[in-house]
Amino acid sequence: MINTHQLPSFTEERKSETQGYRLIAGIDEVGRGALAGPVAAAAVILPSNIDTPWLNQVKDSKQLTPAKREYLSHRIREAAISVGIGMAPHKIIDSHGIIKATRLAMELAIAQLSPPPDFLLIDYMFLPDVPLPQKGIKYGDSLCISIACASIIAKVARDQLMVDLDRTYPGYGLARHKGYGTREHLSCLRRLGPSSIHRQSFKPIRAVSNQEK
Repeated sequence: MINTHQLPSFTEERKSETQGYRLIAGIDEVGRGALAGPVAAAAVILPSNIDTPWLNQVKDSKQLTPAKREYLSHRIREAAISVGIGMAPHKIIDSHGIIKATRLAMELAIAQLSPPPDFLLIDYMFLPDVPLPQKGIKYGDSLCISIACASIIAKVARDQLMVDLDRTYPGYGLARHKGYGTREHLSCLRRLGPSSIHRQSFKPIRAVSNQEK
């Protein structure tokens, strides 16, 4: 188990630099376990010489308050060499599965980076269709500063999208739970049935849909 109190460091970035890489992107996703909406990913290239007080506040986005994530998201965007965001919608998740959808979101995020990266540090995953040297890191969002920054960017972007979708699909509480399977969300699903942005391939949604038949 990872020590959740330790702060992510530049250790992996520095290792990559010693191998001759200069534009090192950290990549992470959010929303894999949600019942509605897209899976989102972000890619972040930080300057190798970055030195700013807010860096010691960066950690896995799940360990931060919404206000702190918003604050850090702005700071990361200001300081980064490049930031990319990608989202794979619920239809892709249903048709291709969550792993392929997650990889697609990551690929879309990487494609937005300008200048493009020459090395990838990815939380847990490997991207076989991306022709770049890369390393998947278990607990990467807790260990690696670039990946932690990506997790914050992705979380803030997806959360804002779910707040927007709450206005289009009222009654489910999407702005509060962001599409995750909370007690409130499951209760709303039983009362209203799934919306068009719910992931039909996920077991709780299938169960509700079967009850309606």
